[in-house]
Amino acid sequence: MRLATRVQGAGPDLVLVHGWGLNAAVWEPLTERLAGRHRLTSIELPGHGASPPPGEGTTTADLVEALLAAAPARAAWLGWSLGGLLALAVAQAAPDRITRLGLLATNPCFTRRADWSCAMVPEVLAGFARDLETQPQRTLQRFLGLVARGAPSADTLRDLRRRVLDAPAPHPRGLALGLELLRDRDLRPALAAVSQPLWLGFGARDTLVPLAAADAVAALCPTARITRFEGAGHAPLLSHPDALVTALGPLLA
Repeated sequence: MRLATRVQGAGPDLVLVHGWGLNAAVWEPLTERLAGRHRLTSIELPGHGASPPPGEGTTTADLVEALLAAAPARAAWLGWSLGGLLALAVAQAAPDRITRLGLLATNPCFTRRADWSCAMVPEVLAGFARDLETQPQRTLQRFLGLVARGAPSADTLRDLRRRVLDAPAPHPRGLALGLELLRDRDLRPALAAVSQPLWLGFGARDTLVPLAAADAVAALCPTARITRFEGAGHAPLLSHPDALVTALGPLLA
C-alpha cells in the first residue's frame, strides 16, 4: 500500500498525519507558517485524498508499515486526531524513526472504558459506522459538524467542507477502517512508554476529545508538555494556527 504525500519546505523533517475523513490540505494553515523552517511531509491516509483505499483485512501493522514507507528515515511527527493515534502506533513500532512526537486533539483511547471516562461513548462511533454503510457523504458531513463545534466562528466548518470537497471523496473502505481504529485501539500503554520529547494539544471546547483527557494524559506522561487551546474545538490547526505554531515551538526547536 503506497500512500500519497505532499512535500514542501526545507530544514529538519516534520511528518504530518491528518484525521478521519480529511486529507493533507487540512494542514495548509500550519504548513504556510512552517515551510520556511522545516521540510514537511504530509501523508494522506488510505482512502483519503490521493491515497488508494485499503485492502480487505488491512491491519494497524499494515498502516504503520505504509506510513513508515512514506516518511523520511528520521523525523519529528505531528498527528491530528486519528492521525495522532497512528503516529503513536508508529512511535510504538519504530521508536528509532521518530525524533519528537506531537499529538493534536488525540486521545490514546478514543472510546470510553471502565477505567477511561474521558472519551466518546461507544454508541457515537457505532452510529457513524452504521450510517456510513448507507449514507457515506451525509455521515462525513455530520462528522465535520462535530469537528467544527466549539470553534470561535463558522469559518472553521466552511474551511473543513472546502478542503473535503476540493479533494477526491474519501473511499468508504478508508473511512470504515478509520472508524474501526478509533473504536478498538487503546494505546495508553504506548503513550506512557514514549521516550522522545512529547507534546499534546487539546481544544478546550472539543466535543470529540474531552478536555478532561488532558489531565488524564498528564497523569500517564508526567514529563509531556501539554497545551490547552482556549476557545478551540477539535480543529485548532484551522481555528488557532498561530497559537499552534507557538505551542509547537519548543518541541520543534
